[in-house]
Amino acid sequence: MGALPLTIDIVIPTSGRYDLTGECLSHLARQTHPHTVIVSDNGGGEETAERVGREWPAVRLIRSEERLSFAAACNRGANVGEGEVVVLLNNDVYCRPDWLERLVAPLEAEPETGSVACLLVQPGEQLIDSVGLCADSTLAGFPRLAGLPVARAGEARPRLAGPAGAAGAYRRTAWDHVGGLDEAIFAYSEDLDLALRLRGAGWGTVVVPEAVGMHLGSATHGHRTAWQRRHAGFARGYLLRRYGVLRGRQAMRTLTTEAAVALGDAVLSRDLAALSGRVAGWRSASGLASRGAPADALDPEIGMRESLALRRGIYAPQ
Repeated sequence: MGALPLTIDIVIPTSGRYDLTGECLSHLARQTHPHTVIVSDNGGGEETAERVGREWPAVRLIRSEERLSFAAACNRGANVGEGEVVVLLNNDVYCRPDWLERLVAPLEAEPETGSVACLLVQPGEQLIDSVGLCADSTLAGFPRLAGLPVARAGEARPRLAGPAGAAGAYRRTAWDHVGGLDEAIFAYSEDLDLALRLRGAGWGTVVVPEAVGMHLGSATHGHRTAWQRRHAGFARGYLLRRYGVLRGRQAMRTLTTEAAVALGDAVLSRDLAALSGRVAGWRSASGLASRGAPADALDPEIGMRESLALRRGIYAPQ
């Protein structure tokens, strides 16, 4: 007899927008692999709790009256589960019926694999939203292959760092090994940080382009709001200090790039949200233990010009 399939907890953090959550749950109900769904309702009002309880009685719901960080909401959901696999899924991702079965297959096949990335497509399903994450030598992270045709989802470059937080699978043993997501990061780049810590702890990562979900993208927080830019800046400053990037060989490139990005954002948006976020993140990491970024998780071929293009959402064709 073959081994039993891994048990799976799918954790969905929410903050309002039950219309998205309900549709996400509808797609999960059609999955071909058994699983448990945990909705971590993160201070988003009463509607989600009421409607999940009424319309989805098999779904496990946990609630926070206060709005927590994305990382904290995910960790709370993972902590109440017992599945051998933790799957993080945004409520604005709608998955094909075989998505979960394909996603967890590498974890069932290889015990040293700690995480699995999937293919997320943009609405219309012609262009890539992400195929996991990549990172340059300054630890700037990007959605891999974003904006390219779906036919290119299987390409090996840029190097895979790990899953994108919008949809990805983690072996619970690996998740527990590194302590889950870093709750000091309110939103953005917490998935990259987790990917780096998992790789640094010796866990492998793979991507399964055949596991497909459609990501609406920024459906909850909007697009390029001051809130987004401030929290993205915080995460960037925090990680730069935690990983000691400015003490290494990439210090000059990092400073030059960050100055260009912060100045460009200030001119474009007419505020200092990105800069103030970076300063706050840098200060928040003061006194915390340093982390090492594993070289094999970074892509040294992403040069400064390409990195700046990626920050503008322009994927350089290869």
